[in-house]
Amino acid sequence: MSKANEIAINLKQNLLSKIETRIKVNADNEGAYLSKMRKKAMEEFDKLGFPTIKLESWRKTNLKTFLERDYNIEAINKPLNSKEADTTLMCESNKYDTDLYTQFNGQWMKGAEGVTTYENGTIVCPMSIAIIAFPDLIEAHLGKYATDSNNALTALNTADFSEGYFVYVPDNIEHNRSLQMVNLIDSKDGIFANMRNLVIVGKNSKLRMLHCDDSVSNNTSFINNITEISIADGAKLDFYKLQNKDNESAVISSTFVKQGADSNFASNTIILNGGLVKNDTKVILNGRGANTDVIGLYLMDGHQFVDNHVHITHAVSNCTSKQLFKGIVDEFARSVFNGHTLVAKDAQQTIAYQNNNNIQLTKTSKIDTNPFLEIYADDVKCSHGATVGQLDTAALFYIKQRGICERNAKMLLMLAFVGEVIDKIELPNLRASMAELVGKRLKGELSSCDQCSITCAEPDKPIQFEIDMSKV
Repeated sequence: MSKANEIAINLKQNLLSKIETRIKVNADNEGAYLSKMRKKAMEEFDKLGFPTIKLESWRKTNLKTFLERDYNIEAINKPLNSKEADTTLMCESNKYDTDLYTQFNGQWMKGAEGVTTYENGTIVCPMSIAIIAFPDLIEAHLGKYATDSNNALTALNTADFSEGYFVYVPDNIEHNRSLQMVNLIDSKDGIFANMRNLVIVGKNSKLRMLHCDDSVSNNTSFINNITEISIADGAKLDFYKLQNKDNESAVISSTFVKQGADSNFASNTIILNGGLVKNDTKVILNGRGANTDVIGLYLMDGHQFVDNHVHITHAVSNCTSKQLFKGIVDEFARSVFNGHTLVAKDAQQTIAYQNNNNIQLTKTSKIDTNPFLEIYADDVKCSHGATVGQLDTAALFYIKQRGICERNAKMLLMLAFVGEVIDKIELPNLRASMAELVGKRLKGELSSCDQCSITCAEPDKPIQFEIDMSKV
């Protein structure tokens, strides 16, 4: 057995040992429901082990490199010193007019002293506190939507999670303040963290959230994140996700959503960087008149890898869904998109669209796209499509004839390409900031490597031409 394989096997055994001890120690605080759920999940993870490319849903996503690294599975329980605590102030994302809640190296930094309760009854607190303070809500919702059978990482998360965020909006409440949840990683210990989030939006209520996964430094980390979301009848949730991770990190982010009648769920994911990023979004439209929009944008270069899986189930009639993902892939990077829309037998008058568009900047990059429809009803309007291409040479020539250099001409085309996703952000400050961050990323000013083909300007010859975003 190679040393690398031995490390991966030891990681599994150490996690199982940690989970078993945790269940025993916390049995009284967590209650019978959660203890039983953890034990069952631990047995499932023990049986399945870490996923491999032999599994269909992981065929294009190989975790081997990241599982054969040294992790300190106890690092998330290590007390933070003052210097580490100050690192949370480095987050530049707190400019969106949001209420900011921060988790640092798997530990809650704001609200750890207790529960944040707004005047309208909305509750925000760490999962560790919610488990004790709100056992009825936890038992009613936790583990009810993340029901992925034979998914080892879902089982691992359920068995091992120690922290995450809990958000509850009562019925008939329009929560005007957007909530921003930031998960920062900065540790030389090799962080391996299972984070669990639960969001409950009551009947006829509205909420906007921003979930950020960020890195402060290039250190090894493995984040297995699950977010369960319940959207009751007539409720609306706008859920934005920003991922800007370092090349040494792996982020597995799974979002499970259940919608009631006449509810609305809008998800917008923007991936700027990451060594390995896998986002799974599973939505069940479980009430007539429900609508979901799952859209995203990914910008990958170097040897980065991104895998977006979207599975939307139309369980009842008269529901609508839309999937739109756009990506730009450069150098040796690789992207994968799998869009799956399932229309059940009784889900008549369904309207569902899927679309995945990609720009491949180099021959050495790779793009896999697989939009898929599974339809058992006969009165539906469904379509899917996918494109992989290069920048339009005719449009590039036309722009250059207007006196714009080739680099900025390419920038204009790429900004126009991604603009459809950015324009769907409803928060003005967030939309403007995302346009700025994406522009920096495409210019090579946001953690890009030195050889990125997008960064074609020489360091000692800065480009003076400024793009007027209002005219793009």
